Amino acid sequence: MSLTALYDLPAPAKLNLFLHVVGRRPDGYHLLQSVFVLIDWMDTLHVELRPAGQISRSDLGAALPADDLCLRAARALQAASGCRLGAHIAIDKQVPWGAGLGGGSSDAATTLLALNRLWGLNWPRSRLLALGLQLGADVPFFIGGRDAWVEGIGEQITPIDLPAASYLVLKPPVAIPTQAIFSSPLLSRDTALTTIAVFLADKQRFDKNDLQAAAAAYSPEVSQALKLLEQHVGSGRMSGSGSAVFAEAGNHPGAEDGFADPRQVLATLPVGWIGRLCRSLEAHPLVDWASD
Repeated sequence: MSLTALYDLPAPAKLNLFLHVVGRRPDGYHLLQSVFVLIDWMDTLHVELRPAGQISRSDLGAALPADDLCLRAARALQAASGCRLGAHIAIDKQVPWGAGLGGGSSDAATTLLALNRLWGLNWPRSRLLALGLQLGADVPFFIGGRDAWVEGIGEQITPIDLPAASYLVLKPPVAIPTQAIFSSPLLSRDTALTTIAVFLADKQRFDKNDLQAAAAAYSPEVSQALKLLEQHVGSGRMSGSGSAVFAEAGNHPGAEDGFADPRQVLATLPVGWIGRLCRSLEAHPLVDWASD
C-alpha cells in the first residue's frame, strides 16, 4: 500500500565540538575542519502527500521565513527526480534559527529523507547527499545521520564514534547572520590542518571555534553567554557561527566539582534567552531511511 503521510519526523540539532577554518577556496568558500555531534533538541515535521505536484508548508511552532530550506529541499528533489507528486510540510519549530545549531539544514535533510520515501523514489544516500550539498553545507551531515568528522565546505564526512555526553546549551536572543561572520576582518583562516587520529587521542585539546571572536564582536551577548557557562558549568564554546554556546555538563545530578547543577543555570537565564540540557544521540532517528 502506498504511503499518503509521514508524521512526527524528527529533525535534530547539532553541536560543533570544535571548528577550525583552515583555508579558503578561490570561489570564496571557506575550508573547515570540525566534529559535528547530534543532540536531542529537535524540530518535528509532518509530511502529507499532495497528488497534483504542489509544495506547501505550515508553521506549528515558531514562524519560518516564507521560502525556508525545507521548501527549497522539496522543490529541488522534485525537480531532480522529475516526480509529479507534491507535499504539504508542517513544522513544529523548536530549534532556534541564527544559533549555529543547524536547525534549518536539519529540517531540509528530514524533508529529503521523508519525500524520498513518500514519493517512492528510493534514492540511495549518496544521491541525497549530493543534492543536500546544493542546499547548504550542513545538510549532508544530517543526511549521513551519524556524528562525524567534517572537512572541506561540509561535503567530506567521516562518521566517528563518540561517547554519550550531556551538554548545557544557551541561546541568547540575538540571531547572527552566517555571512556577517565569514566576512569579518576578525576571522582567521589559517589554522593548521589536523587529523581524526589526533583528535581522538586528545579531545580536550580541541576546544576552539575560529568563528567565535567574530561572533562576539558582532554581539556582546555571545561573550555574556560564555561567561555564564564558565561561572556555573565550566569552559564553553560557540557552536557553528553562533549565537548558541555550550559546555559539556557531565552527569550532574546536582552541584559537583565546584560547579552548579546545570538545571539551576537554566532557571536563572536572562529574559528572552533559551537554554536546554541536551543529550547526544547515538544516531539520527531516520538514519536507516536511506540505503548506503
